[in-house]
Amino acid sequence: MLALQNKRILVTRTRHQASDLAVQLEALGAIPILIPTIEIVPPESYGPLDSALAQLETYDWLLFTSANAVEVFGQRRNPAFIPQRIAVIGPATARAVQGIGLEVDLIPPKYVAESLADALASDVSGRRILLVRAADARDILTEMLAAAGATVTVAEAYRNQIPPDSMSSLRQLFSLPANYPYAITFTSASTARNLIALLEAAGLTLPASILLASIGPITSQTLRDLGHPPHLEATEPTISALIQTLVDHSD
Repeated sequence: MLALQNKRILVTRTRHQASDLAVQLEALGAIPILIPTIEIVPPESYGPLDSALAQLETYDWLLFTSANAVEVFGQRRNPAFIPQRIAVIGPATARAVQGIGLEVDLIPPKYVAESLADALASDVSGRRILLVRAADARDILTEMLAAAGATVTVAEAYRNQIPPDSMSSLRQLFSLPANYPYAITFTSASTARNLIALLEAAGLTLPASILLASIGPITSQTLRDLGHPPHLEATEPTISALIQTLVDHSD
């Protein structure tokens, strides 16, 4: 029997990112339920990003903390302008950078903002850094780099928002205990916040019987802050590690 045979698992990622996780879960026998609690939309204005990209060669480091930011960067950059050095938060973001024909110079040992800042700290004093990110991202990376002596420009590439059509799907899923999923996967703090917000707006609560699986420490802390501590946390913040954590728990 497959490791996750017939286990119904709610996937809360964006629509265009959910398929990779769903395919891997299906290969292990699981039944993915795709209800996004987050969707990617343009920033209020592309002006700051476009202005920064027009001066790309003046920055010593280009930083990405998500594959979504890389995607927007690739769509809007002038290919004639090549960044000097690129640092990313983890392997998924690195693959996205390679997908637009660029090379990554630095990946931190732990795939969180604090580790990325630590890895850069010895080489940023007096340097100019461009951080391309989501509009609602944590400021810890910017603050740590500034404290290390860097001049950091933040350019917003996209915003996260709650998909308006997901509430009806969640209401149906959580209407009866027989419909409840075995587990819910959370791949970012935003997916956690938005799921709870959607449930509250629908007049529902998160059943205590459902296994909550977090991709990493930031997402786990968000769940704890929301009053729903995760039962599982991936050993590293990657999709493969998250799936392995579910497999190990089901043994």
